[in-house]
Amino acid sequence: MKIASRAAAAALAALLATACSANTAGTASAPATAAGAPGKDSPAVGFIFVGPKDDFGYNQAAYQGSQAVAKALPDVRVLTAENVPEDDNAARVMNSMIAKGAKIIFATSYGHLDAALKVAAEHPDVAVVQQGNLITGAVPKNSGTYFGTVYEPVYLAGIAAGKATKSDKLGYVYAFPINQTITNIDAFQLGAASVNPDVKTYVVGTSSWCDPAKQAEAAANLLKQGVDVVTQHQDCTATIVKATEAAGMYTVGYHADASSLAPKGWLTGSQWDWDALFTDIVKTTRAGRFTAGKYNANFRIGFKTGTNPFVQAPFGPAVDETAKAEIGKAKEWLSSAAGSPFAGPVTDQDGIVRIPKGTVPDYAAIEKIDYFVEGVVGKLP
Repeated sequence: MKIASRAAAAALAALLATACSANTAGTASAPATAAGAPGKDSPAVGFIFVGPKDDFGYNQAAYQGSQAVAKALPDVRVLTAENVPEDDNAARVMNSMIAKGAKIIFATSYGHLDAALKVAAEHPDVAVVQQGNLITGAVPKNSGTYFGTVYEPVYLAGIAAGKATKSDKLGYVYAFPINQTITNIDAFQLGAASVNPDVKTYVVGTSSWCDPAKQAEAAANLLKQGVDVVTQHQDCTATIVKATEAAGMYTVGYHADASSLAPKGWLTGSQWDWDALFTDIVKTTRAGRFTAGKYNANFRIGFKTGTNPFVQAPFGPAVDETAKAEIGKAKEWLSSAAGSPFAGPVTDQDGIVRIPKGTVPDYAAIEKIDYFVEGVVGKLP
């Protein structure tokens, strides 16, 4: 993928405030490791992940993006650390990477934000970018966030689910009731309802990004209710995909392509392709092309603004040509000025119109949605 427009490339400037140098390939669960041609004095970039690099999900996709940086910029050491908790340990690991020469840090989990801002404040010569959150108010000028508009491909996957279901019951296993997961659940339901007005989405929360035992229990709960398509917003996805496949039901993936785990029931899904964006962030930072305060610190890229790093996963055998064509048309619509999963009217569970007819909310407004839409079964805690 490539950033599709000069405007999108320029907007990346919001992420960072200082020119830094940075890459070698590396893997690790310890604070940082490096392997490859560059020596210990070569410029470095650090990546921290909240889970393992082979989770068939969020962390695997981010790790693959880090390795794309290593491949594209062979003079730079890429330092990686797996299983970094969302607490003060994250700051410790990032500081360890900085001590090893890292001038750019990617904090890739939602809960890494506080630690990322702390490290940025302590190291004004290091660019610290965080994946998926929003920063507001007075923050270090060398910090920023980046993400794709995840709910757009999720809406498209909802169309596949709405066409495939026989029971009109879809299941959604989510981690935490943050805005990001809420908008994904809503977009999935809205996409499904656009082709199947009778469909409903049943939700179960796990209060964990990756707890296989809770995931198995959640999947079993949904399947007992007659759900025949299951999707999720979890970091590690294998447990739910395998459980759904074993039950003979359909799966919609998330974060990474897990179609190999569900050869019969896989429909499609959404997956990260961070390669171009990660590499561009490092290149532009090293070149000194970021200006403090010139752009908003929260960079987002979607179907309307460039090449969304959150892309549609491959189709499975149960998705027919008619469904593929409908999804293709919907993607074109989402890329237009009038298109959005949340184009009004949008009504919540209580029948209140939250987005009036004729209104197309922008990306910033969508990220603040804090309610379930009509058709979602289950309450926010």
